[in-house]
Amino acid sequence: MKVLLDTHLFLRAVSGNRRLSSTARARISAAESVYVSAASIWEVALKARLGKIEGDPEALASSIQASGFHELPITARHAAAVATLPLHHADPFSEPLHLLTLDRALLAYGGGVTVL
Repeated sequence: MKVLLDTHLFLRAVSGNRRLSSTARARISAAESVYVSAASIWEVALKARLGKIEGDPEALASSIQASGFHELPITARHAAAVATLPLHHADPFSEPLHLLTLDRALLAYGGGVTVL
């Protein structure tokens, strides 16, 4: 299965954070491919600049490939597809990947979401 990590899971995975559950580690290890959206780096860059979190967006961008993950760019198609998604969450996604997340609100999007 190809999976997309949400920002929180990506940060925990690349930082070796002990709060990354064994279930999450197993799902990531078992995945055929693991993707990280450019939107996650963008989110960290914005929140770090606002002083809400600490993070080095440049280092995180480099850690995608170093971790064996794949970068998922944001395309015009992604941006346009947001207009067709139901408004279950303020952070919708539109790629045919299985989303691994910590955010229970995303379960409203259906079977393509797993909360860990």
